[in-house]
Amino acid sequence: MRNEIRIGGSGGMGVVLAGVILGHAAVVHAGLNAVQSQSYGPEARGTAAKSEVIISDEPIRFPKVRDSDYLIAMNQDAFNKYLERARDGSTVIVDPDLVTVGKDQKEYDFIPVPAMATADGLGLRLVSNMVMLGALTAKAGMFSIQAVEKAIADIVPSKFQELDIKAVRAGSELV
Repeated sequence: MRNEIRIGGSGGMGVVLAGVILGHAAVVHAGLNAVQSQSYGPEARGTAAKSEVIISDEPIRFPKVRDSDYLIAMNQDAFNKYLERARDGSTVIVDPDLVTVGKDQKEYDFIPVPAMATADGLGLRLVSNMVMLGALTAKAGMFSIQAVEKAIADIVPSKFQELDIKAVRAGSELV
């Protein structure tokens, strides 16, 4: 099993944190192999950002995502930029309030996840990344939501852990 995941959005949306938590959950709490990389513009917020994670039950010999098996597009720019680098038949998770999917794009499994609205309902828009992470975890089935919750407890400051875990659970229930 080798899964290549690309998470795209803008700086400030928590794209990098989502990738770090995903990779940490895979390695530390699910006993898998993972590599994670990220890129973002020189400004902290508002520029393009992406996080890429490869998760495998075998050694990872090439650590870059080529064509993703899973794409989380947190905004329209990320969708437009990274969709062409998703394999045919791959899962593409989008927030339907932020991303418009063309009717001619049938070669992918599109999963609408209202991440911003769900995060707003939880009281903090910034946890939309955790909503998406929960949706990905539930859809991909690579490991349990509990592994992600434990990774959050390892990485996220204690004052944000409870809300992040609620957001992950909410995202998993949307899929």
